Amino acid sequence: MKFDLIRLKSGVETYIPIDLNYSFSKEELQGTEIISLENVSIVGEITKNSFDEYEVSADIKGTMILPCSITLKPVNVPFDIEINQNVSDFIEETGENSIICENTLDIFPIIWDNILMEIPMKVVSDDISDRTLSGNGWKVVSGKEEPSINPELEKLKDLL
Repeated sequence: MKFDLIRLKSGVETYIPIDLNYSFSKEELQGTEIISLENVSIVGEITKNSFDEYEVSADIKGTMILPCSITLKPVNVPFDIEINQNVSDFIEETGENSIICENTLDIFPIIWDNILMEIPMKVVSDDISDRTLSGNGWKVVSGKEEPSINPELEKLKDLL
């Protein structure tokens, strides 16, 4: 996702359009919970502001496939991210110095960072009818159940 900045630097153009679809490889997804991330649409532009700093404005749309927190089955989670990122601020925040090199700008770290922030903490599948609510020595307890009273302590109530 590298873009040539020469025409923008020289003032020939006021913006560089971004319009691409990107599929993330398994290596790029390592270390995340994302199972698959394909056909991510990135539409926007790169501009230069009055301080000679580059800004990336883009709309990122796609569907990430994450494991269900209960069943571990794949769940499709759509996302739609609108970013307006100053490249200098991004470099300062993350310490990512390799995104701008001479006359090229690599927007991949900016896009990737914003996608990672959209991963929900918990994903539950709509179809969890086959989930097991109890097992050998355990059961799922919801907060709505009333606590059961020990029968031996119940006898003490009659003494008072």
